[in-house]
Amino acid sequence: MKYGVNEYGYYGDFGGAYVPEMLYPNVEELRQEYQKIINDDSFKAEFNQLLRDYVGRPSPLYYAKRYSEKYGANIFFKREDLNHTGSHKINNAIGQILLAKRLGKKRIIAETGAGQHGVATATVCALMGIECVVYMGEIDMERQAPNVARMKMLGAKVVPATSGSKTLKDATNEAMRDWIANPVDTHYIIGSVVGPYPYPDMVAQFQSIISAETKKQLLEQTGSELPHYVLACVGGGSNAMGMFYHFLDDEEVKLIAVEAAGKGVNSGHSAATTALGKEGVLHGSRTILMQTDDGQVVEPYSISAGLDYPGIGPQHAHLYKINRAVYVSITDDESLDAGLLCSQLEGIIPAIETAHALAYLEKVTFQPTDNVVICISGRGDKDLNTYIKHFGF
Repeated sequence: MKYGVNEYGYYGDFGGAYVPEMLYPNVEELRQEYQKIINDDSFKAEFNQLLRDYVGRPSPLYYAKRYSEKYGANIFFKREDLNHTGSHKINNAIGQILLAKRLGKKRIIAETGAGQHGVATATVCALMGIECVVYMGEIDMERQAPNVARMKMLGAKVVPATSGSKTLKDATNEAMRDWIANPVDTHYIIGSVVGPYPYPDMVAQFQSIISAETKKQLLEQTGSELPHYVLACVGGGSNAMGMFYHFLDDEEVKLIAVEAAGKGVNSGHSAATTALGKEGVLHGSRTILMQTDDGQVVEPYSISAGLDYPGIGPQHAHLYKINRAVYVSITDDESLDAGLLCSQLEGIIPAIETAHALAYLEKVTFQPTDNVVICISGRGDKDLNTYIKHFGF
């Protein structure tokens, strides 16, 4: 694949594995084993069976009739919100728990922002009877309380990250520290296409089921497997990478990744990485991240806990740099309005992360014949308090 990873774990200028010496054996073990394991027929059979019977895949590709009328194009929703646990995160969690079992790991750690990845990880650990510890920023624990309760109900230990901005970046730092302290028996299930190689590639492969299904479903519904536009929200970028994956080599498909502008790109309260970021190293890979002139990570901000991250995955950084995908941003208010609109036009309450992608429809002028696919990355149950506060329901 032209846009894929090379043998050294790089996408163009981005990627690699920048890890402390203590973690080198873990990352190296993963690198050596993961392709062998995930391409094994018995692994693939178990993975696909669980996606079908446990997760409920394939997720529908829904023709959004009222949206199509409003925006003057054929708008399709890829319904990842209908997966078990309510988002796309379960696809990767199942892949990685099966991988961890084959590597003989007895304990799982994870980081989570919006809590969807934490819930997905706690779910698969319960399914497989494996100990689970989830690190979550203290602020995110407050704003995503229902997901914290779910994780605990599923038997996971939820550990608050109390340093820095007390959000996703800090939860990731804590998880990395845990992994350094417990290198032998522990597997770290990273939830996005970030981190040291091979994580970005591995997570992208597990999430690529989204675009693989979309191609088949589009062909059935429209006669062509290629849409004109594909939109997805981006924090670290796992749902977007899954949604883009099988379209990357189809140059005529326009890929639009929507970041969180927060209170405005230049407000000082933003997570619009590509607009504000520079090249550097974050959480084990070379990528684009928000940083000060002397290289300190800038605290990101978004009303959406899942987009509140100061960087993007290295493959996204590459796609941005070579202009294969367009990276744009949407403010808190625009996303909340879009979430309400989707609820009232289509009867689907989206996660606030997803609502960022939906909001961008306002900024594009479509042709009536355009086929547009949007990844509905998660459902909005976890965000009801934020919606209630904003709209005063």
